[in-house]
Amino acid sequence: MKEKERLQYEKLVLTPVGKLIPALAVPTVISMMVTMIYNLVDAYFVGRLGTSASAAIGIVLGVQSIIQAFGFMLGHGAGSLISVHLGRADRKTADRLLSTSFFTAAGFSLVLSVFCLFFLGPLMRLLGSTDTILPYSSNYATYILISGPALMCSCVLNNVMRYEGKAILAMAGLVAGGVLNMIGDPILMFGLGLGIDGAGLSTAVSQYISFGILLYMFLSGRTITRISIRNYTRDIRELFRILRVGFPSLIRQMLNSIATMTLNNCAMPYGDAAIAAMSIVGRISMFIGSAMIGIGQGFQPVCAFNYGAKKYSRVREAFSFTFRLGAVILGTLGILGMIAPAPVVHIFRDDPRVVEIGAVALRFQCVAVFFQAFSVTANMMFQSVGRSREASFLATLRSGLFYVPLLLILPRFAGLLGIQSAQMWSDMLTTAVCIPFVVSFFKEIPKEDQVVQIDLEYQKLTGRRA
Repeated sequence: MKEKERLQYEKLVLTPVGKLIPALAVPTVISMMVTMIYNLVDAYFVGRLGTSASAAIGIVLGVQSIIQAFGFMLGHGAGSLISVHLGRADRKTADRLLSTSFFTAAGFSLVLSVFCLFFLGPLMRLLGSTDTILPYSSNYATYILISGPALMCSCVLNNVMRYEGKAILAMAGLVAGGVLNMIGDPILMFGLGLGIDGAGLSTAVSQYISFGILLYMFLSGRTITRISIRNYTRDIRELFRILRVGFPSLIRQMLNSIATMTLNNCAMPYGDAAIAAMSIVGRISMFIGSAMIGIGQGFQPVCAFNYGAKKYSRVREAFSFTFRLGAVILGTLGILGMIAPAPVVHIFRDDPRVVEIGAVALRFQCVAVFFQAFSVTANMMFQSVGRSREASFLATLRSGLFYVPLLLILPRFAGLLGIQSAQMWSDMLTTAVCIPFVVSFFKEIPKEDQVVQIDLEYQKLTGRRA
């Protein structure tokens, strides 16, 4: 056991959960919040260009979700396995998993971006662009696709860092890119008169700078695992292991893209104002929900490492703490959002119709966040311990098996109100389904902790019992 491995063991196995998870979650929550803030900043400045331009941001969100879907699949898949293998003191396999995931993301993202650029017009139509929205969405999407390789590779590096317990290093790259984008938007859009092209260019530049910072962390030896093309796996089964464990993330993000496309098309009969309103509310709710995602991502390395080290009581304790912490924070944010939804929507677009539609939708979304803490924690737990079948199924619920059908069915009976409330009903149903899965899992795993190789190595190195 080397010094870095000893420190990781002491952090993830010996540090009290009530202290450890917040310490890991805070930088991740900050990263998520900053990422969401610069998405909101994009929405704010683009909203100054008009309702159709504002709606275009929501259209292109589907493209970003596709790129992130594959990045999160490779990042979560490799990260979870890496954490488990580090819990077993197997550094060599961990290096191989990282390198395989990173170089797969680099190659695939390049192919995906070129393909989408070639079919850009039809893709924007498919995602819900009207004739008036199409010029804006096509221009903005071009820059998003150019930055696709940086975004996908950053997803891999960021998630592996988190699973190593290096959340602060991951935060540095994401926050730097976010701040740069917030500064670049007004300068490029209005200072240089580039309009929506300026918003896209600012986002693309910030993505590449963020990626460069994250990559430097690995190349400079600040992480436990190492990237090397020589470590790319020669066993295709190892790549499939990464894809299998990360598959729930792919499902979750792809369904987000499908849900965005469905939402835009269902809102289309109500005009560009409805598409813009739901786009704005979607970004606001993502900002609120990012707090729970950040907390859950602080929980994941603790869960994965301790499951690999067979510290089952700690897995139970970490799940309970994460759920309770998330419920308190999301509940508080939900209440704050319900107090004055109209002024919040008005910040991003002063069109009275957009504000009217968005205020109602935001109230429903704020109710929905009360149910997200349990379902997010459950899904992240199953993925962290390698239970990809359960994680994949649960990942299909919120944005897929429940949300998309509700978007298609509810408007037939409730009109626009059905679109505005669909996410709330979906979150309630998702949580109800997650409960029996979690109860069954905790009944299945042993109640007693076990002594494994990494415990013996720690004891031999320090002379202290784990």
